[in-house]
Amino acid sequence: MGLFPCSPADGQAAVFSVAEVTGIIRGALDIPALAGCWVRGEVTGCKRSAAGHFFFSLSETRGGKSAVIPAVMFRGSAAALSFDPADGMDVLAFGTVDFYEAQGKCQIYVEDLRRAGEGEKHLLVERWKKELAAEGLFDPGRKKDVPPFPRRVAVVTSSTGAVLHDIENVLARRYPVEILLSPTAVQGDLAHIEIAAAIRRADDRADVMIVGRGGGSFEDLFPFNRPEVVRAIAACTTPVISAVGHEVDTTLADLAADLRAPTPSAAAELAVPDRTELLAGLARDRTRLSDSILRQVERRSEELEHLRLRLRPERYRRRIAEQRQGLSDLEERIVRGCVQGVERRGLALSGMKVRLRASDPHAPLERGYALATKGGAVIRSVRDLSPGDQIALRVADGGCHLIVEDVYDAEDL
Repeated sequence: MGLFPCSPADGQAAVFSVAEVTGIIRGALDIPALAGCWVRGEVTGCKRSAAGHFFFSLSETRGGKSAVIPAVMFRGSAAALSFDPADGMDVLAFGTVDFYEAQGKCQIYVEDLRRAGEGEKHLLVERWKKELAAEGLFDPGRKKDVPPFPRRVAVVTSSTGAVLHDIENVLARRYPVEILLSPTAVQGDLAHIEIAAAIRRADDRADVMIVGRGGGSFEDLFPFNRPEVVRAIAACTTPVISAVGHEVDTTLADLAADLRAPTPSAAAELAVPDRTELLAGLARDRTRLSDSILRQVERRSEELEHLRLRLRPERYRRRIAEQRQGLSDLEERIVRGCVQGVERRGLALSGMKVRLRASDPHAPLERGYALATKGGAVIRSVRDLSPGDQIALRVADGGCHLIVEDVYDAEDL
């Protein structure tokens, strides 16, 4: 059945088909304000189908008037819920308001559902995100590079949690460096104040900073969404790696950091290189350099030999000899340089051994000298002695205790 046009003079209204009416209603609801919006209300008539879908209504009573809107949450979205909705719950529902033509009703297709208290915090985080983004704190252009070879790593986390232990293990295995701990609480009502202070305390005292905590609920990670923490990270002159929660968790601190890691252990891996790979790379470079030098020597030798065959020997013998001498000198310098490098290291080690032995207070004992002490202190002068004093005498293979009978100066000897 289609549209029957008529004029006002006929005294009749236009006639629409059901499909046309429902289409008009659906089109009227197709506005940005209803496409992806939050709705707060009380859950009523909640049922879960055998397929895993939730069907319920969101209701509200205000000023003696009641309002209700049907809602549906399909299985895919419902599977991500951390709780099951039930009648009487105060919730925030995110979704799209649309018209279901088959049943002739307006309803909200819910994609996310949160308890009102937690939901309000999510909305607060969204508001903070927009404000901080407007300040430019998340801009990629302001992010700093992590230094390739840091000497000190600052860690902002709890001093008693597993995060610090995991980071220490990874750094010890990959690339041992000095660790500067700036301890802080990582959850609680005032944790954001402590975290921001710990970040400022560690800034400029290390080459790279890791800010992290283990996994947890949205509520547990909430301090890392607070503007105080985000601004503290953005203000750091030290590059910051964030490692808050697990890979699926994203906080505003992650967006402000110079680099984000999925876990604290991964943050430690991003903070330092792998010494095993570095040593392997050095070995490859050394081999490549040696091979290149040998190839150059062989190539030059072949070129000289080719010239010798092409040219008259009596004319170019001297030049060839000079070239060979040059190659021989080059090879000798290379070998000598390698040998001298090893010898310098050996001499340095020998010198260190000599200095260590020279600083050993017991070394002279082996040459017949004795070490005299009184009360544990070394006797350096006769002024330290009086008749009747008990002293200990240490020689190379043992010692004895003596009693001083007389004391005299060197002039009396």
